[in-house]
Amino acid sequence: MLGNLQGWHFLILLAVILLLFGAAKLPALARSMGQSARVFRGEMKAMKEDDAVSDSGKADQTAAPYPPSATGLTPPPPASGGSPEPKP
Repeated sequence: MLGNLQGWHFLILLAVILLLFGAAKLPALARSMGQSARVFRGEMKAMKEDDAVSDSGKADQTAAPYPPSATGLTPPPPASGGSPEPKP
């Protein structure tokens, strides 16, 4: 869509923006856009760090053995203090 724009198209676009906002407001507009971009990048970095921390926590959880029903094996005997009762 923007590939068809040439240099003079951008000059016309800049002139329209100057007419709409005025020359005095353009520096404030550019400054607020820069601050917004900076905040956005900071939030994205914080989200990536949170994902990295939560991913390391998930790795610890997946290292635990699967429940016996998921593997198809019989569960181990209960870990009580006494010996298990013999089967007849």
